[in-house]
Amino acid sequence: MTASPNTFVLLEKIRQQSPVVHHLTNWVTIYDCAQVLKTLGASPVMAHAREEAAEMAQIASAVVLNIGTLTTDLVEAMKLAARSANQKGIPVVLDACGAGATALRDRKSLELLNEARVTVIKGNASEIARISGADVKTRGVDATEISADLVSLAQRLADQRQATVVITGQWDIATNGKSTYLVKNGHSLMTRVVGTGCMAASIIGAFAAVEHDATLAAACALACFGIAAEIAAEKATGPASFKERLFDCLYRLDWPTVDHRQRIDILQQPPTARQDKP
Repeated sequence: MTASPNTFVLLEKIRQQSPVVHHLTNWVTIYDCAQVLKTLGASPVMAHAREEAAEMAQIASAVVLNIGTLTTDLVEAMKLAARSANQKGIPVVLDACGAGATALRDRKSLELLNEARVTVIKGNASEIARISGADVKTRGVDATEISADLVSLAQRLADQRQATVVITGQWDIATNGKSTYLVKNGHSLMTRVVGTGCMAASIIGAFAAVEHDATLAAACALACFGIAAEIAAEKATGPASFKERLFDCLYRLDWPTVDHRQRIDILQQPPTARQDKP
């Protein structure tokens, strides 16, 4: 069955409210994460110091954590920010970037999940499989092929962690264990640009800041990002021109475009789909 969430209403809320999204994120992609939220209409802040992480979370509407360039000290700051967000009652998004690549990443991901309440757990197929306890490896930050039923995998982790789980790929999955969305927007050029996965986590944070239903927020966020990518790819000649156009297309999204192009399904039966987008 095809669902028709009013995705543009949430986008307009972001543009009108300009929610502050506090990031403790990946140094490789930090500029792009900030820029994509500015483009969207949100207000990004990147504060990594342990001395201010909790205080900064108190003035934010969402917190985004990304372990792409983790250090032990940074993870401790993430814990402080996440606990502060929990106290305030705002959403926490964890991008498990590179989980499954090293023991450190696996251990710190689980520490974050065990020591604070995470609203959205986001990753590619192998990252989420590893967080779920599967014996899989991630190639740096790139997904490896997973033979498991990804929808069931995401639903089990969502039930276990009482969180929304997002698996990004050729089709994106967002589930809280009860409601499950399949987002079919996007373009293969996203796999050729460093940081699109990190940017997706930031956008999810902005949407979750204005929508209480984190699973719906994640699905709408991924649809908007994917629609912008589809439009950007139409005239792009390669990754560089695609990335430049991606920001402009996201900025220009309007109601007719989103309403006509969004492809969000509510799942009744788990589909089979190759997961190879970032």
